[in-house]
Amino acid sequence: MSRLLLIALVIFFGGCAALALQDWDQRFGPADPARYDTPKSSTSISYWHDVNPLLEKRCVVCHACYDAPCQLKLGSYEGLTRGASKELVYNGERLLAASPTRLFEDAHSTAQWRTRNFFPVLNERRDDPRANLDGSVLAQMLLLKQDHPLPTSKILPDSFDLQLTRDQQCSKIEEFGDFRQRYPLWGMPYGLPGLAKTEQDMLLRWVEQGAPYEPRTNVTAELQPHIAQWETFFNQDSLKAQLMSRYMYEHLYLAHLYFDANQRPTFFNLVRSRTAPGQPIDRIGTVRPYDDPGVKRVYYRLQPVQESIVAKTHMPYKLDAQRLQRWNALFLQADYRVDQLPNYAPESASNPFRTFEKIPAVARYRFMLEEAQYTIMGFIKGPVCRGQMALNVINDHFWVAFTHPDVIPDHGQSEYLGEVLADIKLPGEAQSTTSPLRWLRYAEQEKEYLKAKSRLMKTQLNHRIPLDMNLVWDGDGNNPNAALTILRHHDSATVVKGFLGAQPQTMWVITYPLLERIHYLLVAGYDVYGNVGHQLNSRIYMDFLRMEGEFNFLALLPKAERDNVRRHWYRGSVDSVKEYVYSRGNTFSGETDEPFTTEQPLPELYEKFRQRLAPVQDDRHNLRHGFTDSAAQKAFALINSVKGRAAAALPQTLFIEVRDSARQRSHYYTLLHHNAYTNISEIFGESDRRLPDEDSLLLTYGIVGAYPSALLQVEHRRLQDFAEQIQSLKDEMDYAYLLDQFGIRRSDPRFWAFSDALHKDYFQAEPVTAGWLDYNRLENR
Repeated sequence: MSRLLLIALVIFFGGCAALALQDWDQRFGPADPARYDTPKSSTSISYWHDVNPLLEKRCVVCHACYDAPCQLKLGSYEGLTRGASKELVYNGERLLAASPTRLFEDAHSTAQWRTRNFFPVLNERRDDPRANLDGSVLAQMLLLKQDHPLPTSKILPDSFDLQLTRDQQCSKIEEFGDFRQRYPLWGMPYGLPGLAKTEQDMLLRWVEQGAPYEPRTNVTAELQPHIAQWETFFNQDSLKAQLMSRYMYEHLYLAHLYFDANQRPTFFNLVRSRTAPGQPIDRIGTVRPYDDPGVKRVYYRLQPVQESIVAKTHMPYKLDAQRLQRWNALFLQADYRVDQLPNYAPESASNPFRTFEKIPAVARYRFMLEEAQYTIMGFIKGPVCRGQMALNVINDHFWVAFTHPDVIPDHGQSEYLGEVLADIKLPGEAQSTTSPLRWLRYAEQEKEYLKAKSRLMKTQLNHRIPLDMNLVWDGDGNNPNAALTILRHHDSATVVKGFLGAQPQTMWVITYPLLERIHYLLVAGYDVYGNVGHQLNSRIYMDFLRMEGEFNFLALLPKAERDNVRRHWYRGSVDSVKEYVYSRGNTFSGETDEPFTTEQPLPELYEKFRQRLAPVQDDRHNLRHGFTDSAAQKAFALINSVKGRAAAALPQTLFIEVRDSARQRSHYYTLLHHNAYTNISEIFGESDRRLPDEDSLLLTYGIVGAYPSALLQVEHRRLQDFAEQIQSLKDEMDYAYLLDQFGIRRSDPRFWAFSDALHKDYFQAEPVTAGWLDYNRLENR
């Protein structure tokens, strides 16, 4: 009976949908998906001057990247005309890999997107003012908000589902009548104040006119010589140069490349093309950057970034004369031969140690190391790192340093270590649909690699090279990439230059093989559309790599102290497989050569790292910037001293404007809440491993992170009061009282004015690194 009922319901609702579609066809004519492939022009409203800036300020702050609700990406005209989809990109339960739906790559017209289950949010039927408004989901969402503004209460009612994992209501225009009745308060912007009347009127007039559009401005003449120079470099004919360019592409394909840092630059993507420089780019779209391009000769081209720059994916990378000279020296002037180019078979292409074995390991390491923040940022800002399950593989606050490329021998140059790395497998070799049980194979390979590495360390370090701080890369005395801090914000993360905070929760020391594997595991080899097996294997493999980085750091401690620290970092861990992989026989057991003078070697070792890397520390987030008076510094110090339950009462990421109204000055700060855990070695049950009594806070200058949980505004004269209230937090009522005084809640009528001022300051302070923030994680408290 239940089966018959289900079939009947499917037939009934399918019939209703068909009738609704027929009704729209009768009212406004049949849909024409190709209508916006050749958009009309306008003399009264400019897309680039009027519409796009408004969409960025009010819409892109939620609708960008893979986690845009309903896959509706509003950072480009092409994203708007592509429309929305009911299918999720982030789906940790899919049994088979999904077909990718990357804008500008996997389809190139609205008609093609309609065959991939995307539906329009602009009217695609008859082009007249009435049809353009009535037939546009975008317009109807704006009008719904106008008819049903946000409630005037501070906290929005439970009818608003603001969870990141909420069931998305992706309504087609034929279904919008039902949506309006069921969710009258869910107009756009969702869960935020509506647009100002002038903003809304302009956007509706644009939709009414048929969404006119003028083509992008061509790349300026000033930039053309730079493009020509770099495309010439990336497309040299020698096999040596072709192998170099393939290596660079597989590491730079997510980068936003630029030439001039003096102002807000034009950013470019490095793409693979079927066409040579001087011809229009014919982009080759593949799931992974090392997938077979299907052509005999690949050309690497610079294509202007086609979407709005958003902070959560923005990874700027400068190309200049110094970089060109450096890469020539590392890759082309070095003494090695390439007689044959490697193939693109998944089992070998997914292993960079095999594919690029002809390129000296020190050149590969230097390439990644000298822009280490970008390299690490790949897995922090790339598609892998969205959602708590992807990020619970790392701690909330840890430092990262690197082994010195001119000292440490762990580059795969040793014969037996090189053989192990050449045969090592990463989850990407199994493509995007794979069994969750493959991780057992990866665990065995990791064990063999660690054995080989341990043998190398015993022969090299014990006999020739002291195991001390000289093994740590010092940035060559001038490179701030030598010291990084990674900050996890529950279901997002940030990497910044410099060691932030007095002391981290843990620390990694990264070698070349570790850095390369992280990239090919979580960036180049990761498919966000992959099935549950691919995602779980990637998550579990990263456990091994994290522990490897941590144990590299622990090797510098006195031998007698290592197990104590390791047990503290992994309190309550019951994962026998990881214990098996990292058993005593598989890790280095020699004594450190670094002298220690205190009875607390772990804090002393942290301080040794800070001192060694002090000359290259990036201090842009130091509290010495901004308000430097003694009263402000005292309040800042008090906030940074807060630990335990008071810290646990705060959300993950707070952006704070401290303003001196009398002097008309403002500075922005970020307050980060670091969660503490017994361990992070398990995928599930994270809440059961929480240690709120060990939580801590970190206040930094400037904007750190892309996803604010809360926005606050504090008068300079009230800083001490603000700090003391944070110190005294005990429960939800205390936090609500704090917000009543200082908060800019998502329901606050001042919200958009605050957001505009915040972004204006952010773009002025960081013209290269800033991007539009994301408000999908704003709390409702």
